[in-house]
Order: sequence, then structure tokens, then C-alpha cells
Amino acid sequence: MLHSIATVSVSGPLDSKLWAIAEARFEGIEIYENDLLSHPGSARGVGAMIRELGLKCTVFQPFRDFEGMPPELRQCVFDRAERKFDVMQELGTDLVLVCSNVSPAALGDRGRIVDDFYELGERAAARGLRVGFEALAWGRHIWDHRDAWAIVRAVNHPAVGLILDSFHSLARAVPIESLRCIDPQKIFLVQIADAPWLTMDPLSWSRHFRCMPGQGDLPVVDYVSTLVEIGYDGALSLEIFNDRFRASAASAVAVDGKRSLTFLYDQVQRKLRPHAPPALAPNATCRGVEFIEFCQPCP
Repeated sequence: MLHSIATVSVSGPLDSKLWAIAEARFEGIEIYENDLLSHPGSARGVGAMIRELGLKCTVFQPFRDFEGMPPELRQCVFDRAERKFDVMQELGTDLVLVCSNVSPAALGDRGRIVDDFYELGERAAARGLRVGFEALAWGRHIWDHRDAWAIVRAVNHPAVGLILDSFHSLARAVPIESLRCIDPQKIFLVQIADAPWLTMDPLSWSRHFRCMPGQGDLPVVDYVSTLVEIGYDGALSLEIFNDRFRASAASAVAVDGKRSLTFLYDQVQRKLRPHAPPALAPNATCRGVEFIEFCQPCP
């Protein structure tokens, strides 16, 4: 699987993020729109930089508040989509992430939502692009990947697929077994994040307390194992919103992120193929203590 990471996961200006991510030996990168907006250069220049560093732009994200808007706002929404498509082509990516609508103006009519995505798919396909739909855990009408998959399946357009995010699924306690009902060919991207179990609203939980796989309490290994079992072999991309990570050195966080995906892959392989050679060597065993140091802080 291709290992990717979102620029929002690390700190600093965009060019520094790209360099740190490439140095950590990721293969792909998600461009988060805010990072692009704050960058003094052009999208075309960023796309060239991505390719020079040997990276692939896996997705441009996010495209917000799209589906189910009332008639008086619908044209504006599609005008925004066309501008997103312009940026995507300059970056050199063919995939945009559309997250489920949170606008109070959004209508929950499924027929309208399906029609919106079909038209968006037609517009994307005309430009050689694709659309991935992700259910936000706090979406106004769609907050469950089962509902997002039902929309994608009803749209039935080759340019429209599903984007899964482990946090959004697991924070809502959506059964992992429900992933088995999804056609793996229609999963365009899988975003990975762990988190500690907290009792709070999903938006705040997501924006401040995500962490690398293996650092939290979510059953991320089971989640990814199920995807592998159904035949998904696309990109795994870290999307980590964490205040501490954004205050740390980009290079250190990027290296930790790459290690976390390697560890995750090892755990998945151990679960699915217990008799196969593991991807990582076993943990070292402490056989004794040779030195202990005590430190007393100054008053």
C-alpha cells in the first residue's frame, strides 16, 4: 500500500512540510487547502515541487458544504467545484475529497444528494478527475460511512467513489464489519488516525486529539485488517489533527508518522498471516538493569 500523509499533520510552511514528508520516505501527500492558501507560491509551483521530491499528490482536500444545497445556492456550489478542479490540475492530482455537508442550509433529500454527486462526477470525468465522498462524524445529514456508501452506490458513476477515515467511523462506533459491504474498487482513499477514548463532541475530539496509529485506543488494526481482507490495496494516508504535533518539528512528526504506518502494517500482517514472517523484528527484551539515575529538581 502507498503510504501518504496530509500536510495538516505537520507544522511549518508548506515547502518545509513537503521536504520533511519526503525525507521521512512517504510516497504520497494530501494537500490541505489552508496550507496552499498560506503558501506564497502558485499551485502549479507546489505541484512541481511535489514531483521533484518524488511524491505523489494523493488528494486535494477538503471541498466543504457541497451536497444537498437549496436551489438558490446550487449554482454557486458547482462554480466552487470548478475552481477546485482548476487547482487540482495545477497540483497534478486527480482526486478531490468532498466531506459531508455541515451547513444549516443543507437539505437531507437523498434524491437531491445523489443528483448533485452525479453531476459533479460528470464534470470531474470531463476533466479526467475523480471525486471521493467522506462522511464526517459531525455531518448534518450524513455522518456514517454506510450512508456515504449508499450515496456512492446510488450515484453509480465511475468518477465518484468513497473516502474512508478511521476516526470518523470508529468515533461514531460504526461496526467495522460494515466495511465488508463496500466494493473495494469504489474506495478511492483511506485516511488513518487513532485517538484516545474521550467523552466529548466529535468535532473537538477530532480537531485536537487525533494521534498516530498505535498511540490511541481506537481499533485501527482491526479496521485496516478488514479493508485488506476485502481487497483494498490503495493508499493509506495519515490525517492527524493534533495541537502537540503542530507545535513540534515537522521532520520529527513526519518520521513518527512513517514509523506508525510501518508498525500498523506489521500488526495487520500478524493478524491476517500469523505464520508469515513479520514485517518488523520482535520487541527487544530487557534482561537486567545496569544503571539507574535519579534526578532531584532544584527548588
